[in-house]
Amino acid sequence: MNLQAIALTGKSIRLEPMAMAHVSALTRCGLHSELWHLQPVPITTENDMRRYVQTALDNQQRGGSLPFVMVDVATNTVIGSTRYIDIALQHFRLEIGATWLTPTHQRSCANTEAKLLLLTHAFESLGIKRVVFKTETLNAQSRKALARIGAVEEGTFRQHLYTTTGRARDMVYFSIVEKEWPGVKAALTSRLLK
Repeated sequence: MNLQAIALTGKSIRLEPMAMAHVSALTRCGLHSELWHLQPVPITTENDMRRYVQTALDNQQRGGSLPFVMVDVATNTVIGSTRYIDIALQHFRLEIGATWLTPTHQRSCANTEAKLLLLTHAFESLGIKRVVFKTETLNAQSRKALARIGAVEEGTFRQHLYTTTGRARDMVYFSIVEKEWPGVKAALTSRLLK
């Protein structure tokens, strides 16, 4: 089974398949240094964003990812990006990652609803049994957010990834497995109703 590009729509967020046509919109919402200071490759120009999108689409062509842009339904404005990565369908596993939101939409319902859409599609449509998340140990905000949605911290992979400057990144792994999904779904849905 191959993952097909599909739009996933919630009440306030729509996840659209990423395309080169999104480069300008992603540039408008994504050139904030705080979004990239812990990432392996900083995005500081429209050309950087174009390479970022092209790399994501190239990886999609090889079957390694399925990238989305996040769209605010009320304004029909692109506000960030996320994707399925490290897809291993033969092992019923994938990762949700490369997620970022423009600062105006951080700490809103946008990330929660995007995670609910992606997790629902993974577990209920694709038959995935394990969803993985990883974040850098230095990213306390991301670690708290993953714990808050019900992901279980599994451990730290030391010097797991390196940035383009050569800085080692210790990565913390989290996961949600199939038997945990009903409880996680209920909690995420409840948070969106508040």
